Amino acid sequence: MKIWLDGGLRDAHGANVSVLDHGLTVGDGVFETVKTTEGTPFALTRHLRRLAASARGLGLPEPDLDEVRRACEAVVAANPMPYGRLRITYTGGLSPLGSDRGEAKPTLVVALGEATRRPDVTSVVTVPWTRNERGAITGLKTTSYAENVVALARARQQAASEALFPNTHGMLCEGTGSNVFVVLDGELHTPPLASGCLAGITRALVLEWTDARETELPMDVLERAEEVFVTSSLRDVQAVSRIDGRALPGTPGPVTTKAMRVFEERSAADIDP
Repeated sequence: MKIWLDGGLRDAHGANVSVLDHGLTVGDGVFETVKTTEGTPFALTRHLRRLAASARGLGLPEPDLDEVRRACEAVVAANPMPYGRLRITYTGGLSPLGSDRGEAKPTLVVALGEATRRPDVTSVVTVPWTRNERGAITGLKTTSYAENVVALARARQQAASEALFPNTHGMLCEGTGSNVFVVLDGELHTPPLASGCLAGITRALVLEWTDARETELPMDVLERAEEVFVTSSLRDVQAVSRIDGRALPGTPGPVTTKAMRVFEERSAADIDP
């Protein structure tokens, strides 16, 4: 495997980041996960824009997006595979132990690993922990992912692939690595960004390509929604057949099926929408 690290391709065993990198010591970094199909990243421009926005939100120096794009192209070319997970990581770089940043330049790592296509249907659980919709890193895709690790482990223990969070007001927010959509009276809704959820790339495209709308939704909407699906870069549009102990028969339902079809057709027609 070839990995891009700070300016060039390296073998995986030689792509070493300092143990004093701020991304390791305090989680001071941002990242993007991009789907690749037959060597082509999907929606790369949107992902790079969000990477830059997340970096600005953390106060990191603006990433050179031309360099990041070149790095992605080099890594994809060096690691041919039919379906992959392209990971772009940009951190605070070499820094003192503690929260203060040092004077070193940021660290840029781009790596590609093989991925498997998700099944059309999955199960999710809700968790008692909350997203803070008013936090300093709300809406940023940072490497501070520990609470997602804990929540996803809870989901795995219950034979589910995702965990859904409320925010501090008890409103539906998002999954550990996904956005959530629900169907009520035949209409498609998703929580607004003000709920504290990440501005997902797939979420944005579903909003553009369907008649979905942003709506504040209490958590108990999951007990009465006719259909539910989750979205992410590797899930695309994935129907939910079970939420905690509640089964949703006939999954995927008609609204979800249409969203899945539209997303597949539109994304195939434009690889960088």
